[in-house]
Amino acid sequence: MKTVKFLKPGTPEMETSRYRRKVLFQFWFFLVLGLFLGWFGRSLASPDTPLPGSQEDPLVSKSYVDMQVKMNVVELPQGKILLGSSGTEIVLRSGKARVIDSQLGGLSDVTAARDLRRGEAVPANHLLIVPRDDGRGVEALSPVILLVRGSYTVK
Repeated sequence: MKTVKFLKPGTPEMETSRYRRKVLFQFWFFLVLGLFLGWFGRSLASPDTPLPGSQEDPLVSKSYVDMQVKMNVVELPQGKILLGSSGTEIVLRSGKARVIDSQLGGLSDVTAARDLRRGEAVPANHLLIVPRDDGRGVEALSPVILLVRGSYTVK
């Protein structure tokens, strides 16, 4: 049977043992680190991975952007009302229309930098924004053509 020899602190054998453990730890640490970085780097540098934001890997799809940016052409016959939801943008292209407001205000005419109130004529080719979803919109006094971006209802 073999006897176990305990090393005393400060002896050369103890220092050699510590040094061996330190070297062994460093070896395994850097080996594992190298394998991980190699595996991770391979996946980053893969030639078949498209660049983020490129045509192959867009941040958002083109159809989504087109849907959000596109303005719809809306034809309203005389007497019909278009009510916009919050954030709806309206541009009168032809015809005559008047503003429908609410108790909290009218439509924001961002072209003229003013608030249009109930009964006022809608100016042609001015960008109007519906600030709240509370029944604001435009009423057609004659057949009108509007450009609308956002959600709306026709009554």
